[in-house]
Amino acid sequence: MYPPPPPAPHRDFISVTLSLGESYDNSKSRRRRSCWRKWKQLSRLQRNVILFALAFLILCGFLSYVQVADHWKGLSGRPTEEEKMRPEIPGLKPANPPVLPAPQKADANPEDFLEMLPQKPRRHFRQGPPHLQIRAPNTVPKDRTHDDTKEREAVQGNAQQEENTQRTVISWRGAVIEPEQGTELPSRRLEASMKPSLAARVKKEPVPLNERQKGVIEAFLHAWKGYCKFAWGHDELKPISRTFSEWFGLGLTLIDSLDTMWILGLKKEFEEARKWVSEELKFQKNVDVNLFESTIRILGGLLSTYHLSGDSLFLRKAEDFGNRLMPAFATPSKIPYSDVNIGTGVAHPPQWTSDSTVAEVTSIQLEFRELSRLTGIKKFQEAVEEVTRHIHSLSGKKDGLVPMFINTHSGLFTHPGVFTLGARADSYYEYLLKQWIQGGKKETQLLEDYVAAIQGVRTHLLRRSQPRKLTFVGELAHGRFSAKMDHLVCFLPGTLALGVHHGLPADHMELAQALMETCYQMNRQMETGLSPEIAHFNLYPRADRQDVEVKPADRHNLLRPETVESLFYLYRVTGDRKYQDWGWEILQSFNKYTRVPSGGYSSINNVQDSNKPQPRDKMESFFLGETLKYLFLLFSDDPDLLSLDTYVFNTEAHPLPIWAPA
Repeated sequence: MYPPPPPAPHRDFISVTLSLGESYDNSKSRRRRSCWRKWKQLSRLQRNVILFALAFLILCGFLSYVQVADHWKGLSGRPTEEEKMRPEIPGLKPANPPVLPAPQKADANPEDFLEMLPQKPRRHFRQGPPHLQIRAPNTVPKDRTHDDTKEREAVQGNAQQEENTQRTVISWRGAVIEPEQGTELPSRRLEASMKPSLAARVKKEPVPLNERQKGVIEAFLHAWKGYCKFAWGHDELKPISRTFSEWFGLGLTLIDSLDTMWILGLKKEFEEARKWVSEELKFQKNVDVNLFESTIRILGGLLSTYHLSGDSLFLRKAEDFGNRLMPAFATPSKIPYSDVNIGTGVAHPPQWTSDSTVAEVTSIQLEFRELSRLTGIKKFQEAVEEVTRHIHSLSGKKDGLVPMFINTHSGLFTHPGVFTLGARADSYYEYLLKQWIQGGKKETQLLEDYVAAIQGVRTHLLRRSQPRKLTFVGELAHGRFSAKMDHLVCFLPGTLALGVHHGLPADHMELAQALMETCYQMNRQMETGLSPEIAHFNLYPRADRQDVEVKPADRHNLLRPETVESLFYLYRVTGDRKYQDWGWEILQSFNKYTRVPSGGYSSINNVQDSNKPQPRDKMESFFLGETLKYLFLLFSDDPDLLSLDTYVFNTEAHPLPIWAPA
């Protein structure tokens, strides 16, 4: 054996860099070369490990940034408690700027407002309100009225609110009809999608207010003065007795008027109302509400105001209220009950029947669908669209016309053979077209049902009166025609014109213009210039009779909007200024025969007596929410003010966006 060889001696190496004529100055270029040399001295494995670690750290940092950003966005969508309790609203702004300019104060200089230029929308591809074309008006009357706080508090102190009163009558859009016998807040994850999105805005010169629009603003302020003095925070004003009446106890007139104030540019009034919604509007109360009426007025009003103002307060309130309405759909047939207690969650039909009216269950779809789109909660849209599909598949129709009642247990039509476009059926036809428009004209089933119904109207319900041959829509009961037309039917000319604007046949416009003339004559042939609730038409020529006759029980006027609503659509589609003139005549009649000097307007009992119209001592919420809003839009010289290509109005005149393609 040989001894092992001695170990090799350990050698240390020192790298020395020689530079001629240069001194070491710790420069960055030298450090970079030194680092690169060290990097090259590493093995391939070591370099791969370092690169993998750097990539992992960068990925973790990016994910952490996204989570933190979403977290703060969610928090920014919710106003703090301190913000909610601020006494002055002007300093309170949504997380993102409003999607249209805030309305100017009434005492603002009109020239100053010209600096606030309107904004054009662009198509959006995410949840949230669209970029609105509406802008606030540039002037409002300076002779404004102010709230009389002491007087209001005194009146409210004498009034007693009864939240749990059981009612024995049925109300349909303000008309009292005697009975026939026989929560959860939006999640942080969704709040970012609920906030208004921002887009590039195209400037355009604002269109100045004209004298007729200023007249509408003055009428609104007079009505609002009475509400603020005598009914603040309550449902409806009783202007003659200077007190209020309650229906739901939810500030119905105030909520119904929010978007009207925004459109008219009444900033001070809007801010006061917004503060009440923030601090006083509570839905946790033991009260029954009508599903249909509360949806179109409260839910629709909150959603519309959210879209116009960009204030997330209104969307949070809308979602809370929508959740409280959902128990109404818990029926064997999924056809909702007419009433639901928003405090206890107990839903039920009217006391006198287990039926719901067809118009009620088919005229809540626009609002619930939009609530789902904004919140991402599908149950709202699924519930109402199941109703729509069910009605579509039912038998018992007559060439597209539907009966007035449907049973919530069996899901079948009841009282068959009775067909009308008046109370209890009217807005079924309206919402067929408007859902089709809202959804981007993709749901052909809705359009087919609408077109079939209009043909059914032509076949079975259309007649001409004598002596002026006015075209009118009557009623059919078990094969027998009645020449009776509710004022509610005057929604139809506007709906027909809206359909033509969106591409339906031109003969729909011919019918719309003929019916518009009839609705105008229903006003003009009355001594007060205001339409009765129901009109009867003469079918046979007689020298001593006009076309329109009114029975004593039908000669009241509830300040309804249907005629001026259709005038708005007809003017927008045709540009014929006679429709503006007709609307101006009606506004003057409202001022002459229904205006109450202390504030407010009152429905009247007798449209045929100009000396004693007999005020009924009630101002319906829809007078501010619909009638005056449509008059203001009718008189506008700006076709882009709530464009028919961008918005669709619910049956309470609350504008909701037409969905952009996804």
